[in-house]
Formats: sequence, structure tokens, C-alpha cells
Amino acid sequence: MHPSLRVCSARVHTPLIHFIGKRQWPAKPEPPHAHPAGPAEYKAHFSDFLKKFQYSRSQSVAPKKAEDDGHDVYQEFWQAPVRLWNPRVRELSEEEMEAVLSGGASLR
Repeated sequence: MHPSLRVCSARVHTPLIHFIGKRQWPAKPEPPHAHPAGPAEYKAHFSDFLKKFQYSRSQSVAPKKAEDDGHDVYQEFWQAPVRLWNPRVRELSEEEMEAVLSGGASLR
């Protein structure tokens, strides 16, 4: 090391960016709204979208009954009973694994 270079670089670094004020996060989340740069038709129909979204969220919590066979239809795997999705509870047979990997084509 050269001592002359160390003396020149001994000045204090001052960042070029300065933040104004203290960071403050809002206590409550902002209400949903359409993006300000979005098309006017999206802004006009945003309330309809929110109603459909809230309805679909409320419907996806409970399992649905399929109309044709009467079995439960789950939107997410964790809504199903643990015995169906936990691999430690039940091992798959070779035929079942082949059916899954082939997309059901090996069943016929």
C-alpha cells in the first residue's frame, strides 16, 4: 500500500441522495381503486369488478359440490382433507403415478 493514496482517500463519504422527512406508513390500507393511468372504461366499471371479486372470494372458501357426480370440488389443495394431499399419510401406487404423469391418458 502507498501511504500517500490512503491520505487522499480519507475524506468522509457523503451520499448524493437525501431523503426528506421520516418514513411513515399509513395505519390503514388504502381503499381499492382503479389505476390512475388505466383506461376510462376500467375506472367506470371498477366497482363492478370489486363486487365480482368479493363474491368469488366468498365462494372459494367453502368446497363446492360438483353437479354431475356429487363430489366436493376444492379451489385450493389445502381445503381438501389432509388424507388427500399429505404424502406422508398415503403413498401412491405405480399405476396412480403413471396416470398422473400421463395426464390421465394411461387410464384408458
